[in-house]
Amino acid sequence: MMIRSIADTAVAAFCALLCCASVSAQVKTEVPAPVPGAKPVSVEHVRIHGVALEGNLEGNEVDREALVFLPPGYAAQPNRRYPVIYALHGYSIGAEQWSKEIHVPQTIEGAFAQGAQDAIVVLPDSKTVHNGSMYSSSGTTGDFERYVAHDVVAYMDAHYRTLPNRASRGLVGHSMGGYGATRIGMKYPDVFGSLYIMSPCCLAARGAGPIDPQTVKALEAVTSAADSAKLPFGLRAQLASAAAWSPNPKKPPLFLDLPVKNGVADPEVLAKWAANSPLAFVDQYIGNLRRYAAISIDVGDQDGLRAGAAKLHETLDSYGVANAFEIYSGTHTSAVADRFQNHVMPFFSKHLCAGANCK
Repeated sequence: MMIRSIADTAVAAFCALLCCASVSAQVKTEVPAPVPGAKPVSVEHVRIHGVALEGNLEGNEVDREALVFLPPGYAAQPNRRYPVIYALHGYSIGAEQWSKEIHVPQTIEGAFAQGAQDAIVVLPDSKTVHNGSMYSSSGTTGDFERYVAHDVVAYMDAHYRTLPNRASRGLVGHSMGGYGATRIGMKYPDVFGSLYIMSPCCLAARGAGPIDPQTVKALEAVTSAADSAKLPFGLRAQLASAAAWSPNPKKPPLFLDLPVKNGVADPEVLAKWAANSPLAFVDQYIGNLRRYAAISIDVGDQDGLRAGAAKLHETLDSYGVANAFEIYSGTHTSAVADRFQNHVMPFFSKHLCAGANCK
């Protein structure tokens, strides 16, 4: 009998892409040269309470770090309000390391110096016991979907001079964050008005594939956060995905169901994972996606996630949902800093409403 697992499920593509590299390798990106005359932005470290995360079974922090970048004139213009860009990090990193991968504040300052309109940029944190929330709604991890769309947005509107309307809010994410931007964007068009999806992982549902029995054994042996921390990247990502997509409140200590049980694929668990694949549920949210002022998708030509990103673009095109799609020269992480300065920031500068009459 062939032993089956999640080797080809939704998370597998990005696990295979990154699991052989160290986490530190992910920050080796091509950094744009500093723009002459760029004015400094202010950086604030805040903690945002997650009502949506209260009572999570995994014990993930409810009060979470976020980095807030304020445009150069923020302090000097106390009556001015600003659009806000919410930027979601990828798997295995938090807000702090994400800031290093996209080289902020330098890239934000560079974008402003090159003509992008002033905006506030927010990097919320979504790290969990198993290194990532998948920006999903789970009793085990907490409802990170709602945390981003409600708790973080409400905090920013209460504590900063934002333009508190959907037309002035943008959502962007890379890798797991790209998955989050896709998922949250589909469900919360009342909150966000423009959407930028960078190298999204986990878009498509796939079948089970063969796996080394030792891998199954290693996953089943995990009983604590300490055990999880000893696992390689790919296996931790599988635990994170199970916590997000197949939570089980009656199965301590991890409160999750793995897609493999007794060496055999569990079709019920795989079905739950498939149900969390955006390409499986995008058809239900076409009306919501039509409401966005603009949607952009990009991916590197050497990125293992290229096919999924292209399929999302093709699906939106088939419904007549306006979206831009670019395949650029690069790997999964090589160009994220350049993309953030020279593509993401200008995109939101063009499409976010910055006036007094935004709705």
